[in-house]
Amino acid sequence: MKKIEAVIKPSNLNEVKDGLNKIGIQGMTFTEVKLHEAGGWNALRLFTTMQHCLDFIPTVKIEIIVPDNIAAKAIEIITKNAKTNTAGDGKVFVSHIEEAIRIRTGEKGEGAIQ
Repeated sequence: MKKIEAVIKPSNLNEVKDGLNKIGIQGMTFTEVKLHEAGGWNALRLFTTMQHCLDFIPTVKIEIIVPDNIAAKAIEIITKNAKTNTAGDGKVFVSHIEEAIRIRTGEKGEGAIQ
């Protein structure tokens, strides 16, 4: 399984969500975050509770856990639907998930994420 985190412009959220829904991805977490890309080294910092920083850009972070066999398609959908060819389109991060457990049933693995 893969965890895909995407930081995108809020105006692209519906297109990304709709695209992911079309390939069967229903469970998603959306968080309003603030983006700060520092100078020349492009460091990404996410802050969910910042209130008085005028140089932070409002963005949305999407988090999904998907089976390995659809991870590439999900990434393609996110990048296609979030791209505007302007600065601040966002970033996508992918990491491996070792285990998933549905708390209510105790179900494990890919069955727990569907």
